[in-house]
Amino acid sequence: MIPATILERPSPNHQHRSEPARIDMLVLHYTGMKTAEEAIDRLCDAAARVSAHYVVDEDGTIWRLVPEPWRAFHAGRSCWAGESDLNDVSIGIEIVNPGHEWGYRPFPEKQMVAVERLTGALLARFPIPRHRVVGHSDIAPDRKSDPGELFEWARLARAGIGIWPAPAAELANRRGCGIGVVERVGALADLAAIGYCVIAGAETAAITAFQRRFRPEHPDGRLDGETVLRLAEVRAAYDRARRS
Repeated sequence: MIPATILERPSPNHQHRSEPARIDMLVLHYTGMKTAEEAIDRLCDAAARVSAHYVVDEDGTIWRLVPEPWRAFHAGRSCWAGESDLNDVSIGIEIVNPGHEWGYRPFPEKQMVAVERLTGALLARFPIPRHRVVGHSDIAPDRKSDPGELFEWARLARAGIGIWPAPAAELANRRGCGIGVVERVGALADLAAIGYCVIAGAETAAITAFQRRFRPEHPDGRLDGETVLRLAEVRAAYDRARRS
């Protein structure tokens, strides 16, 4: 069940989903504003035309802004696995954090507990596969960086939410190592196979988004030997998840 401590703050920013409705994706964001109050006010401002289904505050308080059957306006211009109308098929959760612009910081324990419980409950209620639990930067790498490199994706994966293969020990030995043309082509193919929409001329943004999530210690956008190996093991994990 969804945690009982949910407060209601209805947002006018929603629409009907397409028929037949399909909800099979979960998108995690950070609010990127100075305070939770600011963020919730904006998400509930009809003039702003943005919203999310839930907001999770730093103290663990959960706010519901849009009921799940409705389409919220959280993904914006985005793409995953070749699909672009992601608001129509997803549930969006905004996690309170000032973000990279206003003093990015780790996500408190109470907040992470609430996120874990909420996302776990949603995955129990909707047919959302693990490989379709994504961050905003995964689906919009050219313009978004949330929830960012400090978000605890590995923790959620241990609870069955999303995917996080443990990095192989030899990854660090390839840090900074150059790669050849063949390795680069294969790495970009792995990136696309995971689900990232790799656009010619914008590969660095997609690589950075991947690193923020799967190699968070070094989200530098460089396609070095370490990133190539990490891409291969993450792709293998996604391939396994899709077959299961």
